[in-house]
Amino acid sequence: MNKSKMEVREGLWYTEEHEWARIEGDIAAVGITDYAQKELKDVVFVELPDVGDRLTFHKDFGYVESTKAVNAVLSPVSGEVIEVNSKLEEEPELINSDPYGEGWMVKVRMKNKDELEQLLNAREYSELMDKLVK
Repeated sequence: MNKSKMEVREGLWYTEEHEWARIEGDIAAVGITDYAQKELKDVVFVELPDVGDRLTFHKDFGYVESTKAVNAVLSPVSGEVIEVNSKLEEEPELINSDPYGEGWMVKVRMKNKDELEQLLNAREYSELMDKLVK
């Protein structure tokens, strides 16, 4: 994979398993990274939790199915789901076309912001990607 074409956005928190979180106050918008969507190829279905569900740090909260595989998505934060991106039901390909924007999956009211210390910032995630895509 050409790493120069892989996008890592500043201001997001990343997991080593290629999920991201955008933090605004105590709310985290969550999705999968550009690297993850490129590895999956064409996303055809997304299974997400319901509003009110509780997510646990680093545990499965949903699945992304592509023409290539079905992958679990791990939560980068613990807390309560307050919004689900319902657009993904009809347009799961948004994860491929705009993973950091329209392709977000859930918004979570975080229970423990200290968990963010276990995530990677953009520089750290870029360094991880440099090792993966040589």
